[in-house]
Amino acid sequence: MTKAQKVITEGAGLDRFKFIDEIIKEHGKDPESLIPVLIDIQEESGYISPEVQKMTAQKLEVPTSRVHSVVSFYSYFSTEPQGDHTIGLCMGTACYAKGAGAVLEELKEELNLEEGETSEDGTFSLSVRRCLGACAMAPVMMVDDKVYGNLTPDGLPEILEEYRG
Repeated sequence: MTKAQKVITEGAGLDRFKFIDEIIKEHGKDPESLIPVLIDIQEESGYISPEVQKMTAQKLEVPTSRVHSVVSFYSYFSTEPQGDHTIGLCMGTACYAKGAGAVLEELKEELNLEEGETSEDGTFSLSVRRCLGACAMAPVMMVDDKVYGNLTPDGLPEILEEYRG
């Protein structure tokens, strides 16, 4: 069971959202603390479901639409459960020009995933990013917080093996 699945399925009813109260207590009930609160919620649960967005809005006394706007605007936030390891492949201009398309196709094949999907075992989530800011090392991907540059399709199995079970 992934971290996100554990947090969301533990407990019953509103008790499973107790972690939101603790996070808000840490940051204060100020609507200006919305982004730091959402960051901590994402860290705790792995994603921010529509139900969690609604609860957060109620507890911070802001419109649900404001919470949803922030969650949908920033690519850091996810509204779907994520795998234990998040892979973000850069498809910015430099990366694309240096072969990121071929790397993406190999990732899809290796992981049996499409962009935006999470593996059935909850190990990997695959996303495409517009720029990771490491153009000199293009093509680039991040796995969790670790950056891998100068990628080739042939080098992917070795990288992925570091994160497999």
